[in-house]
Amino acid sequence: MSRRAVIVGTGSALPIERVTNAQLAARGVDTTDEWIVERTGITARHIAGDGETTASLATLAARKALEAAGVPAEKVGLIVLATATPDQTFPASATRVQTALGINDCIAFDVAAVCTGFLYALSVADNMVKGGMADYALVIGSETFSRILDWEDRATCVLFGDGAGAILLQAQETEDRGILATKLHADGRHNDLLYVDGGVSTTGTIGKLRMKGREVFRHAVTNLADVLNEVLTASGHQASEVDWVVPHQANKRILDATAKKLGLDPNRVVVTVDQHANTSAASVPLALDVAVRDGRIKPNDLLVLEAMGGGFTWGAAVVRY
Repeated sequence: MSRRAVIVGTGSALPIERVTNAQLAARGVDTTDEWIVERTGITARHIAGDGETTASLATLAARKALEAAGVPAEKVGLIVLATATPDQTFPASATRVQTALGINDCIAFDVAAVCTGFLYALSVADNMVKGGMADYALVIGSETFSRILDWEDRATCVLFGDGAGAILLQAQETEDRGILATKLHADGRHNDLLYVDGGVSTTGTIGKLRMKGREVFRHAVTNLADVLNEVLTASGHQASEVDWVVPHQANKRILDATAKKLGLDPNRVVVTVDQHANTSAASVPLALDVAVRDGRIKPNDLLVLEAMGGGFTWGAAVVRY
């Protein structure tokens, strides 16, 4: 038997305001519902309002994960929060979550890998739990991307939404449950294909998101197919054994193309992009929580989680739920 990190609870949170494609058009965005659906599969997204922040959404998702597991917050020894839109430059938004949960002392820090952030955070937490640094760990993805969007750029502003997802990991002695394998990659040569045009050390501003969609699409399909094959091999499993793929929710066409390239049944791919749009680091745990709570994902199912984001970064994990 080995010490492994096992998912024992999931949770998610969305801002109160839900905005449809038609409502975006009515607000002055040069677009239509038909244009957005045809190119992305997105019909709606949630937009953070006053008082709703990356940390506040993360806290709500974390509370739900703890409640689902029946574990009190004081048992948590580690919080890893993936985000590209923190509440403050510092301290880490993870420490705001820690305080909101009433935890006086635990390891708490943020991870920045944009849309792949949750996979990076999961890998870090998995290794820290296996190494004995914590018995319970909260791994959270939370974003308020609406605050870095250029609402006059219809090619990007219609793609993103806000939200949070969380999982609670518990250290257990087991051979066949929990996080079985993770694989992570980055290639900074592609910085100019997906980035924010500002920053503390360069412009002294927050900046706005910029993306060359066609090029990102092409890299995404290739990189995701490759890393899925890589992580399955590392775990000793084959694509035919996978019960559910829980992907980053960027674009329905990317999800379909990746599944086709791997020969995966599209009915075994969890899709929430239609209702949530791209929530960056939040999208994988948010989709996971939706599929757990609606009964699709059941105990002992074999899951593959995957994502690709700005950097480029990309990664995947195989999990026995």
